[in-house]
Amino acid sequence: MNAVAKEVSATDRVKIKPTYLILGSGSFGFALAKELRELDKDLIIVDKDSQKVETLRDEAYEAIVGDVSDPTLIDRINTKNLAGILILSSDPEANKAALENIRKKVPRDVYCVARAPDVINMQEMETMGADLVIMPPRMVAKSLSRSLERAEGLRRGNKLTQWFEGMRGKKLAIVVHDNPDPDAIAGALGLMAIAHAYDVIADIIYHGEIGHQENKAFVNLLDIDLYRIEDVELESYEKIALIDCAVPGANNPLPQNTSIGIIIDHHPITDAEIDAEFLDIRPHVGASSTIVTKYLQELDIDIDSSLATALLYGIRTDTLDFKRNTDSADLSAASYLYPLSDHDVLDQLERPSMSIETLDVLGEAINNRQVTGSYLLSNVGSIRDRDTLPQAADYLLNLEGISTTLVFGVSDDKIFISGRSNDIRVNLGDVIKRAFGEDAGGGHANAAAAQIDLGLFSSAKDRQTLLRLVNEAVVKRFLGAVGVEENDE
Repeated sequence: MNAVAKEVSATDRVKIKPTYLILGSGSFGFALAKELRELDKDLIIVDKDSQKVETLRDEAYEAIVGDVSDPTLIDRINTKNLAGILILSSDPEANKAALENIRKKVPRDVYCVARAPDVINMQEMETMGADLVIMPPRMVAKSLSRSLERAEGLRRGNKLTQWFEGMRGKKLAIVVHDNPDPDAIAGALGLMAIAHAYDVIADIIYHGEIGHQENKAFVNLLDIDLYRIEDVELESYEKIALIDCAVPGANNPLPQNTSIGIIIDHHPITDAEIDAEFLDIRPHVGASSTIVTKYLQELDIDIDSSLATALLYGIRTDTLDFKRNTDSADLSAASYLYPLSDHDVLDQLERPSMSIETLDVLGEAINNRQVTGSYLLSNVGSIRDRDTLPQAADYLLNLEGISTTLVFGVSDDKIFISGRSNDIRVNLGDVIKRAFGEDAGGGHANAAAAQIDLGLFSSAKDRQTLLRLVNEAVVKRFLGAVGVEENDE
């Protein structure tokens, strides 16, 4: 036995008390060891290559020779002070053997990380008791994608800055979708804050009604100024921005050929041609307020309590308190806004009084429900406030055995439809488009809406006949789009 071998053998018999045990010192294990040492962590490295162990010792690491799959290896380590064990060899079978040995001999409160080459091995290791299973290629891909996303965010921020620099001293109309909700209004408020930072005069323009009691409370409690498009001269504005919608004339009051300066939206893009000087559409994000919050952060613009409250409430309502269409960006934005917000106002917003019409529509939706399998459809008849429909659709989704709801009603000249779903097999936005047309509506997988001109239905001889014809048409089209036959409850 040579001198090096004798030295390794003598060291191997010593009981060592590391904080972290790294099994396998390939490039990945060694890189992690360097990071841990920079954090002033005690550690020991085990590798079966004696020459590699000697090199580690030369760099002042505690290292011993050993096979990670050896069932007696752990007996040579004093596990009393272990905080974590990292099984990082490139051999998945050896890693599984090491994991099995560790779970037999080491207390469960010691955090155990294992390396896997693929999903199958990852699942096996999770079943065997690993607290965390990592796949290095996936980790690198995620890290790279985050870096690219940050770079993209900086590029977009710089481009938006340049756009607003060219608008100094001019007027901007920020147009939201018809009958705007908190997300649209909050996103517009955020864009207005950016505009003011560049000395741009901005107004929020809308069409329709702010009818939902929560939306009314939102505007009143936060003292938000909005202007009806009928009360302004659109030509007096140098540029127009669209928030929470993307196509001029589609659910907004603009003429179809309107030239748009900025579009910021989070809704899925249809086949319609979308064009703007600055365009940012992110369908994977749950709220337009999230996108605007990111710009406020990137441009280092102060967010006061009122704006933070509005943006946070916009994100929460559009993601249904992070239970619908939620992305990590929504959670990150909400986390940033939370300490800046007025929580007394948030409490008041979450408990608004219910209007008599909302109560009436909810009663009609319950009484007129038509159930086919797990689908519930309800015709609530004539309505004045379209915002009562999504509230009824949300409420009916709580009924036992129901996974998708569709509530619809008729105004003077349109049919309004609102749907909700918690069925992972159903993409409600796509269903709505198939049932009622690409231009009629759409939305996300579990929340969608549509509005249809009455057209031929308006020739019905009386209101009851009209409502019956509308009911037959809507129910038939929707059930046909989801591929089920109509059946009364």
